[in-house]
Amino acid sequence: MFFRLNEIVSWLGLTVFEICLNLACLLIFTIILPIKISNIFGEDTLDWFKVFMPLFIGDICNAYFCCIVAIRKYWETNNKKRAIQRLSWSTYFLVLMAIFKYMLCIKLSGPTSLEYSEVFAPVFVLLQLIAVRACQIPNNSNFGSSN
Repeated sequence: MFFRLNEIVSWLGLTVFEICLNLACLLIFTIILPIKISNIFGEDTLDWFKVFMPLFIGDICNAYFCCIVAIRKYWETNNKKRAIQRLSWSTYFLVLMAIFKYMLCIKLSGPTSLEYSEVFAPVFVLLQLIAVRACQIPNNSNFGSSN
């Protein structure tokens, strides 16, 4: 019924630390978002870029972590191809999510020529990449068994 952690890690290509980092930033974002919507501190105090700042900071920390992991994997293992594949996947994931968040901030900030279909285009591309990645993972008997 629910996905297990090893399934999520293999499908998304993220480590447990990256998932925890993203969840912590999302928690902070969900605390700031109602403050912005309810205008507790006034309309001009919080703009949308300040509301999304925890998510952008999480992306920066995640990118820093991915660079460290890629460098260590490249120099410490014999499988250089695997290190480059992981770095490229992390780069695609981070860039597409950052572009989506940035365009969403622009769309929410005021009148713009961006349509929501354009704003969500990076998410659609990322979902297609995740689907392709999930299809390439070899069938593992541990995923389907119930413990």
